Amino acid sequence: LCPRLCPPPGASKWDVREKVWDYLEASGLADFPRPVHRRIPNFKGSRQACCSVKELDVFDRAREIKVDPDKPLEGVRLAALQARKTLLVPTPRLRTGLFNRIVPPSGATKEILRICATSQGIKEYSVPVGLDGKARVDLVVVGSVAVSEKGWRIGKGEGYADMEYAMMVSMGAVQADTPVITIVHDCQVVDIAEELLDDHDLTVDYILTPTRTIKTNCKRPKPQGIIWHKVSYEMLEKIPILKSLRYREKQTGKEVALQDEHSDLANANTPAALNEKAKAENTRPQAAMGSAQIGQHYVESDSLSPRLEGSGMITTVYVGNIPPSVRVSELKCALREFRATPLRLNWQGAQHRAFLDYKDKATAESAVSSLKGLSLGGNTLRVELAKNQRNKG
Repeated sequence: LCPRLCPPPGASKWDVREKVWDYLEASGLADFPRPVHRRIPNFKGSRQACCSVKELDVFDRAREIKVDPDKPLEGVRLAALQARKTLLVPTPRLRTGLFNRIVPPSGATKEILRICATSQGIKEYSVPVGLDGKARVDLVVVGSVAVSEKGWRIGKGEGYADMEYAMMVSMGAVQADTPVITIVHDCQVVDIAEELLDDHDLTVDYILTPTRTIKTNCKRPKPQGIIWHKVSYEMLEKIPILKSLRYREKQTGKEVALQDEHSDLANANTPAALNEKAKAENTRPQAAMGSAQIGQHYVESDSLSPRLEGSGMITTVYVGNIPPSVRVSELKCALREFRATPLRLNWQGAQHRAFLDYKDKATAESAVSSLKGLSLGGNTLRVELAKNQRNKG
């Protein structure tokens, strides 16, 4: 433990982070990219610390390894590629999904593998892995700002590593005994008060530094899945794949109320209110809905649409890549859940697509944003504004 960095009693997580970042910069240990503040810090000796991973049995046995995209973990990504293991790297800030799988070109030289391990290589040599990509991760490698010998970890404060792990639990990609490794400089190993830890915080089983390999024997349980009451609507909007996971868990009967849901109950657009609206619509006389179903072609008009005549340009959203197993009722349920109920739904199941009509372009663009990343029946749907729009009436 670095005595100069041991936080005083009552120090917050942010105090610990600031102390580590300041020390790395002041002592000349910080490495590119700099400054290291507000990052998982890279440090001199990170490549040496990463090389130690090859000596661990858990690395040797692992076939599929998830390594975060941080610069100090580059050496682990390279070691995984050189050992011909499947390398999964989370997408930055989880904006476009959960993982990318790094696929080096056939016959890749050592130099190409080095490039594949870098942030540039991750962009150039990767393919996305969807929620239903059947990932089975044998080893998780995360970056840290600080970590204790007991395995308690502090990240940079945005919560993405914790969320990635929780999402992997939810999609069945990791088990309770899947080992977690972190790579840090010796000075980042500090005492961390247990009261700073929350139930969503990820703990680690191994700490690799330039001089040591520490097995933590941590007994604190890792996150058991996504803790929905700690997820905000804002986070749901930032991480589209979270919406699909939430929808999937709701279908299995799990409690998925969000952190700020209770304060939004007055808002008629909350999922709860939309469900009530849906129930009410389901009890209306059939004549209230203009709908027709012929084979797999189905058109439904919301009974409210006549009131919106004259509102200008109807804007249509295209939904593609719908699996043959998905029924129109499942899509309608998802549209209600994601607060994207259209005026009119044109279902073309045989062509694996549907068209959704909205009252104007702003409403349609909002629906596209809400539905981004939605997965049904094992496929991530393609959702975009339809190419040909038309005037109402």
